[in-house]
Amino acid sequence: MDQFAKETLPVSLEEEMRRSYLDYAMSVIVGRALPDVRDGLKPVHRRILYAMHDMNNHYNRPYVKCGRVVGEVLGKYHPHGDQSIYDALVRMAQDFSLRYTLVDGQGNFGSIDGDNAAAMRYTECRLDKISAEMLADIEKETIDWQDNYDGKEKEPVALPARLPNLLINGSGGIAVGMATNVPPHNLSDTVDACLHALRNPECSVDELIEIIKAPDFPTAGIIFGLNGVREGYRTGKGRVVMRARAHFEDIERGNGRQAIIVDEIPYQVNKKSLLERMAELVNEKKIEGISEIRDESDKSGMRVVIELKRGEVSEIVLNNLYKNTQLQDSFGMNLVALVDGQPKLCNLRELVVAFLGHRREVVTRRTVFELREARKRGHVLEGLAVALANIDEFIAIIKASPTPPIAKTELMSRHWDSSLVREMLSRTEGGAELYRPEGLDAQFGLQGTGLYRLSEEQTEQILQMRLQRLTGLEQDKIIGEYREVMAVIADLLDILARPERITQIISDELSKLKADFGDARRSEIVIDATDLSDEDLITPTDMVVTLSHGGYIKSQPLSEYRAQKRGGRGKQATAMKEDDWIDQLFIANTHDTILCFSNRGRMYWLKVYEVPQGSRNSRGKPIVNMFPLQEGEKINVVLPIKQYDADHYVFMATAGGTVKKTPLTDFSNPRKAGIIAVDLDEGDYLIGAAITDGKHDVMLFSDAGKAVRFDENDVRPMGRNARGVRGMNLEEGQSVIALLVAEDELQSVLTATENGFGKRTPITEYTRHGRGTKGMIAIQTSERNGKVVAATLVHTDDEIMLITTGGVLIRTRVAEVREMGRATQGVTLISVDDGSKLSGLQRIIDAEGAADAADGEADGGEAPEA
Repeated sequence: MDQFAKETLPVSLEEEMRRSYLDYAMSVIVGRALPDVRDGLKPVHRRILYAMHDMNNHYNRPYVKCGRVVGEVLGKYHPHGDQSIYDALVRMAQDFSLRYTLVDGQGNFGSIDGDNAAAMRYTECRLDKISAEMLADIEKETIDWQDNYDGKEKEPVALPARLPNLLINGSGGIAVGMATNVPPHNLSDTVDACLHALRNPECSVDELIEIIKAPDFPTAGIIFGLNGVREGYRTGKGRVVMRARAHFEDIERGNGRQAIIVDEIPYQVNKKSLLERMAELVNEKKIEGISEIRDESDKSGMRVVIELKRGEVSEIVLNNLYKNTQLQDSFGMNLVALVDGQPKLCNLRELVVAFLGHRREVVTRRTVFELREARKRGHVLEGLAVALANIDEFIAIIKASPTPPIAKTELMSRHWDSSLVREMLSRTEGGAELYRPEGLDAQFGLQGTGLYRLSEEQTEQILQMRLQRLTGLEQDKIIGEYREVMAVIADLLDILARPERITQIISDELSKLKADFGDARRSEIVIDATDLSDEDLITPTDMVVTLSHGGYIKSQPLSEYRAQKRGGRGKQATAMKEDDWIDQLFIANTHDTILCFSNRGRMYWLKVYEVPQGSRNSRGKPIVNMFPLQEGEKINVVLPIKQYDADHYVFMATAGGTVKKTPLTDFSNPRKAGIIAVDLDEGDYLIGAAITDGKHDVMLFSDAGKAVRFDENDVRPMGRNARGVRGMNLEEGQSVIALLVAEDELQSVLTATENGFGKRTPITEYTRHGRGTKGMIAIQTSERNGKVVAATLVHTDDEIMLITTGGVLIRTRVAEVREMGRATQGVTLISVDDGSKLSGLQRIIDAEGAADAADGEADGGEAPEA
């Protein structure tokens, strides 16, 4: 037998396998399995839509046989088998597969039970209305074209796609070594996200997640939890947990029997297989309590009835079904698409940005095309306008010419005058050159002499012009159209010159898309408890938080304390050791943050709900278990805040009279080990902190009964590591015990001494001086009063909390404390037992009224200063 090959080349088997397999893999990835990020379509779907468009099989035309469409696609673009084409066509017509169907089908196109569609010879189809948005402007050179498989036809590389199809309809496919699974989304949400990204090009993926919160499946159902969804949007890989929607109905009155009615099932779940699985679990007794399962679905919608036995709890049975069947299923998000012809794992922002980039290119290319066509039309109309301006001479030349070519040559050889054309072109911005067709020779058109020379195309149009166009009305139409075309050219040039115009066009088209096709969400979002932070599960409540000198902290609801008369014995706030007493008290909401300052000038973070709750008689829990405190360090100042912002400061004061103001934002980054709040001198410690806004006065009170008031702007903002500046000049043995921020001149200063005496003094009696002075008298520190232990700002309708070192707490109204001058000794605030001292007092803000407070029903408030 003769050799059929004359030359034999040695080839490495390993190299040949590697090369051949790589070629095959890339062919599958690019040419079959993955969608393009621009139009969201795989090649087969794109070819079907384009073929139907080419056949004029639009939504406003009659249906045609699916076999005809399949034949067109098979013969021209997709020679991979008629069944694969028909299967893709069928899926685009199934309203349970696509959120927004692209093909309008007539006939049997399958069901959610997994039934196959009828043969293509029995079914009919046409493009759905929304598909017109996918194919709009395709004839205007907006996209690139490529040869089909045999080089005899051209097919689009990607459709112009006004709508973000990849996101709204999703896509799924398995390639070689990679796969894609993009869930469908609501069109309105997706368009809103695109508009946001269009207006804010630097937006983050989290901003888009706030707009597109979750997918929106065509079979509706419930999306249970958002953790996996958010992860998918951020990284490209995530998990959507889907649940069927169900409700309960009574079967027969009085007998206690109920039925679970399933109205919607998870996306891509086969209903028939689901029911078969349920029946298997019931027969195997893996699910108890079900007596009958039947499918009552019809054209009006889905209805699966699961009858329960007498006495069964419906919720428990349904939860078992969620756990053991596809009534709860998951959709694995894998946002892989072709970007610039290469497969890429994208996050949500990258998908949106890629689509907007495609739209920007399409609109630009469309504008360039329309400009080219407008210039051509304007050029022809210029010729007609020139002819109308010289119509008698034109007619004479044509009549005198023996043949059309001679007439054409004669017309082109002359220079013509037209005031209209000259006027229109003289008004053009940027010069007449911008209005000329591309490639037109400089010898044609308006010349420097002001006369016009006709081109060959213009002359042809003039010679073919009908005589009826010489009527006055037709002449006006030509001139009017010429003016309109010139205006259109000017507008198109402006669009190309200003990118913001293109942005506005894209925005307008997207907004119209939402108005025409936008609808409400089908899939309900249910926040799973696992998605909630601890704070989300805590009911906002006003709490009294106490911190003992020994370092025990606890919280109690404010409503537990009743308002009492001045001088009463009060309630026991907490059980104390003999050598311990209450050192700090404040009132805050459970959602507030507590900035905890230690005597060493360090600061730690704590949420109010994290403070352990205790009964009135409990001691609380050691705060050392909540912070990594050093030996000898204790929390002695706490400051509740709601949120951090750049307009507020933390104003701090030390016992040694030093003050410091630091921006609140410097404390917004919690660290487990705490941070330095103020750098202290040897022997000094922090006594107070407050939130300020740079517009108020600051007051410092010493234990010697002196006070100093100054403008807080006398202290410049400093960093956390700064030592601060002198706020009050103290004598030996004295120390600062309170820091207050004056809010308005209607307030009073309530001072209290260690022996339970105190008074109210109008704040106007404390005059402003410079910082660093010794201050003025605030209250007499006589033998009866003892040292000053507390001072706070109050209004007449406020209430205050008083606390003793023995653990007794009392709540009373400010109005019951007499208003007196600065130099007086005050009145009795609380009766203290022998060996007990008044530890401090705290104002309660926004009490709902003295009557409610007296009944112990007041909601209470919060402490602005600690």
